[in-house]
Amino acid sequence: MRSTQQLSITLPHEMADLVKRRVASGDYASESEVIREGLRALQEREAAVENWLKTEVSAAYDAHKANPEKARPLDEAWKRFEARMDDIDREDG
Repeated sequence: MRSTQQLSITLPHEMADLVKRRVASGDYASESEVIREGLRALQEREAAVENWLKTEVSAAYDAHKANPEKARPLDEAWKRFEARMDDIDREDG
């Protein structure tokens, strides 16, 4: 039994040109290889987002639910963020 399935896809001209350029450059052996690599990258990104949601976002939500008085108003948090960015700019500047 074949481990692959042939599909017919339609791409915008810019994407089709990009696929063809990647093959022409020698980076990939075929158009199918370019598409497979793109789908693998999409899977990796989706897995990373899922992991972030399950770990960091979920933990932050749980911490807030356990101790909501530690929450800060958005405008206060934004001011702290801007101040921190200004500090970083001065350090780099």
